[in-house]
Amino acid sequence: MAKKPLRSQKSYGKLDRDGFIHRSWIKATGLPDHVFDGRPIIGIANTWSELVTCQVHLRELAEFVKRGVWEAGGVPIEFPAMSLPETQMRPTAMLFRNLLAMEVEESIRANPIDGVVLLGGCDKTTPGLLMGAASVDLPAIFVSSGAMLNGKFEGRDIGSGTDVWRFSEMVRAGEMTLPEFLSAESGMSRSAGVCNTMGTASSMACIVEALGMSLPNNAALPAVDARRRVLAHMTGNRIVQMVKDDVKPSDILTRAAFENAIIMHAATGGSTNAVVHLLALAGRVGVPLTLEDFDNIGRECPLLVNLMPSGKYLMEDFCYAGGVPAVMNELGAVFRREAITVSGLTQGELADAGKVFNRDVIGSLQSPVGPSSGVWVLRGNLCPQGAILKPSAASPELLTHRGRAVVFEDIEDYHARIDDPDLEVDETSILVLKGCGPKGYPGMPEVGNMALPPKLLQKGVRDMVRISDARMSGTAYGTVILHVAPEAEAGGPLALVRNGDEIAFDGPNRSLELLVDDAELARRREAWEAARAPSKFDRGWYKLYIDTVMQADRGADLDFLVGKSSSEVTRESH
Repeated sequence: MAKKPLRSQKSYGKLDRDGFIHRSWIKATGLPDHVFDGRPIIGIANTWSELVTCQVHLRELAEFVKRGVWEAGGVPIEFPAMSLPETQMRPTAMLFRNLLAMEVEESIRANPIDGVVLLGGCDKTTPGLLMGAASVDLPAIFVSSGAMLNGKFEGRDIGSGTDVWRFSEMVRAGEMTLPEFLSAESGMSRSAGVCNTMGTASSMACIVEALGMSLPNNAALPAVDARRRVLAHMTGNRIVQMVKDDVKPSDILTRAAFENAIIMHAATGGSTNAVVHLLALAGRVGVPLTLEDFDNIGRECPLLVNLMPSGKYLMEDFCYAGGVPAVMNELGAVFRREAITVSGLTQGELADAGKVFNRDVIGSLQSPVGPSSGVWVLRGNLCPQGAILKPSAASPELLTHRGRAVVFEDIEDYHARIDDPDLEVDETSILVLKGCGPKGYPGMPEVGNMALPPKLLQKGVRDMVRISDARMSGTAYGTVILHVAPEAEAGGPLALVRNGDEIAFDGPNRSLELLVDDAELARRREAWEAARAPSKFDRGWYKLYIDTVMQADRGADLDFLVGKSSSEVTRESH
């Protein structure tokens, strides 16, 4: 078979004026003549930023990728990609995931590179990088930034996010002092890296490995572990061979790969945010994937990983217990073993090498950590396009519940009233938050796990049913119904809920119903349409996003970004 010509040679291989321009300007970076002799040019998309602990070490990690690329006969060229610091960006990092995907897609397509190494880790950075690379479909491989070390406070381990929510509720309940709360800050984040719980960042790292888009052990190695540098080096090696073999994301991201991602998500007790990210990624590569797939496929396996927020341990412990390869081994025939990976091996071959070293952290199908987990996909007149709930993070006694709605029209209304001692609410109530979906916020923030009213916390109440069109942090917990679609801003039934309305939630039967008759809902809809205010966003990214973003059940991607374009660029720039 004839060797496929390198894409980069269209720029660097021409002995004419255009070739002169391309080579001359890149040589100013310190590249010698002989590297343009037909070697693969490997881009390194680096989301390094000092604004985000998750990726503050990626400059260093990129150097190890470069070593591997050089060693394998390639030429590494690093370029920046937008960083999305989950804890710093306002109004929410999710607003910018699709912008990152657009930037990465066009950066890869526009530049003369043959393959790309994706460096990222924070919650929205991983899916944004994957979505962008998948839409170009040049050889691509991922190196995650890795999790930070276990948090420490008063002699015990504490977890990113999960213990923040817990400590915050304790302060509001009068069980923890503010000085004690503040003293936990320094011990919670002790190194570079993503959240040390099975939050969205680590969930997506596990999913990247389950999809086959990274080398083994990518998910669990701590950010500061020397073995992550070795992994980066070997990834640099591997991308050069992938270019030579023309192994592209479309070869890896098959239906079987997405099924493996869902199974891994269920087995690890992964973040609910993974649902919107996988739906969006599937839309880029044309793999049919629905909300029901997460529920149906996720039922195939129980919860195997004992990590916060669904369990007690942290990512560092998961690494030492065997990481993703060990989980794949325990899944046995449940895992789609025939799926191929960027390593050149099948998932079955990688699973065979996995071993469990701590049964408290990683269970087995015969002795799992918990029952079938994953996500539940709810349907009903309150969520005709679906809503989701993470049962492993919920209170079992609330998984079937009927109560009266306490409604907050938007996040400002919630903040203004939730601490009011006169708020008409009791432990049987259902908190309902509107206006926090993709269009309504905009960007679908992580506010669905609403803090409970202090007057109930002081009575010992620690969980209530909460419903919204928002998301919640992957580090959070509670009986929280999320991603209600269509959202309130798009005219979904959530917009019509009023204080005192009765809502019936039946988790085992996947039902969520607003117990208001159709005639009354029709009257409310007419009044809602009449009172609807025009959007206050009339320019820039916000407007483009609001005008084109799809609902949560479609992954909240922009409608014109679904699918992919080729890597071909036919016109010369000079």
